[in-house]
Amino acid sequence: MLSRSPRNSLVAALLAGATALTAAGCGTEDPPDLARGKELFTQRCGACHILQNANTKGVQGPNLDLAFKQSVADGLGRSTIAGVVENQIDLPMGNQMPADIYEGQDARDVSEYVASAIGKPAEGGAAGPSGTAEANARNVVEIPADPGGQLLFQAKSATAKAGEVTLASKNDSTVPHNIAIKGEGEGPVVQGGKTSEVSADLKAGRYEFYCSVPGHEQAGMKGSLTVR
Repeated sequence: MLSRSPRNSLVAALLAGATALTAAGCGTEDPPDLARGKELFTQRCGACHILQNANTKGVQGPNLDLAFKQSVADGLGRSTIAGVVENQIDLPMGNQMPADIYEGQDARDVSEYVASAIGKPAEGGAAGPSGTAEANARNVVEIPADPGGQLLFQAKSATAKAGEVTLASKNDSTVPHNIAIKGEGEGPVVQGGKTSEVSADLKAGRYEFYCSVPGHEQAGMKGSLTVR
């Protein structure tokens, strides 16, 4: 999504975006679907951007809550911000985000969602991963992905016995994820209720499990596996 740029450039883009938004607001476009926009943002943008409402922790692009904080405080309308975000989706500055990552109604849904979500906490508290997943009698460790599509596993650590270890991650969301063991292999990318599995013959020690979809590990979708 939004590329890195100095604050002055961002403010200038915000002001310039007001005119573009006015023109874009005319016509017979469908009303924005904010729930769909959140889902799309999490799927393709959250790996790069921080947005607390979406509970995303990307590290490559700017923190969107901070980038627009002063503009919101200064009274700039969220509809204008949505126009700026949509312009950035169409013509991003820099080379970290390809142009037209979303188009048409999808781009509008994402833009309106981002504008509506800036500075707002995650719904339901978004506690994040917690606890330790333990291997069952077959030495299979179940580590589901976040069912809401956040870039998280539902456990931050796991334990298993030395030998053949299998990690299984069910993904109920529409955001594609998998599970992998650093240096030991990775499972298939799945979504919509399917399960990704990876198996490896492991000696006692500590390993990292993670989602190998680009950007997801960097956004925090990882954990520690202890083999005893």
